[in-house]
Amino acid sequence: MSAIASRDAYARTVRKESGGPGLLLAHGGGGSVESNFGPILDDLAAAHSVVGVDYPGTGGTPRATQPLELDELADQLVAAADAEGLDRFAVLGYSLGGNVAVRVAARYPGRVTALVLTATFARADHRLGLVTDLWAALAERGENDLLARLLVPLALSEEALEGLTSEELEAVVQQTAESFPPGGADHAALVAGVDLRADLARIDVPALVVATTEDRLVPLARQLELARALPGARVAELPTGHLPFAERPRAWADLVTGFLAQGR
Repeated sequence: MSAIASRDAYARTVRKESGGPGLLLAHGGGGSVESNFGPILDDLAAAHSVVGVDYPGTGGTPRATQPLELDELADQLVAAADAEGLDRFAVLGYSLGGNVAVRVAARYPGRVTALVLTATFARADHRLGLVTDLWAALAERGENDLLARLLVPLALSEEALEGLTSEELEAVVQQTAESFPPGGADHAALVAGVDLRADLARIDVPALVVATTEDRLVPLARQLELARALPGARVAELPTGHLPFAERPRAWADLVTGFLAQGR
C-alpha cells in the first residue's frame, strides 16, 4: 500500500513557460521544490518544462502514514510528468533527491534523457547513517533548535559559516529551526540503508554529477564514489557546502543548464 493513498495528494510545481523539453526536479530531505530549487527555477524554466513534487510532509503534501520508499517517490514524480503530458524528461536531483532521480532512471529507462545529480550519494555510509538517525530522532521529538544546531555547521561551507557574525549565526539557526517541515523525520529515515550502486551501473544516459566540494554533510568522497558508479558520468566541482542554492545559485544554475543544453 502506498504511503500516500492518492497520487493527487502530492503537491506539484509546474513551470512550462518555455514549452521546452521536460525537466523533473527531485528535492532533498527536509526541503521542498521551492526551498531547494526556488533560486534557480527561472533559469531552469527558461528552456524547459519544469515539473516537481513535494514529498510527503513538506510543501503542500500531507505527511505519510507509513515509512517512505524511494520507489514511491520516483513513481509520484513520473506521475506528475504524465499529468503534464511529458513523455520524456531529464531529471535533476539534489541530495536525497539524487537517490530519487536515480531510481526514476532505473525504473523508467526509456523515458529519461539525462541525469544531473547534485550533492548526493550512492550509499549511506556509517557517518551519514549516524547523522540521519540523529536527524530523524530529533525531528520526531520536535527538537528543532537542537536539530538546527546539528545541521547548520554540516550544511554550510566553512567559508560561509565562519563569515557570519555571532548574531547572524544565531539568526540562521533560528530560521533553520523554523523551516523544518512535519515530514522531515520521514525523509531522514529514508536515507538509512540506501545503496544504489547496482542501479547506477545499469543506467545509460548522459549524466552530470555536480560535486559540492566544501560539503560536510555529504562529503566529496561520497559524491565522487557515486560518479564512479555511474557509467560515463561527467563531474563538475562546485566550491560550496551542501546548500548550492543558498551559497552559489548562479554557478549551480549555469552548470545544470549548460549541461542540459548540450543534449538538445
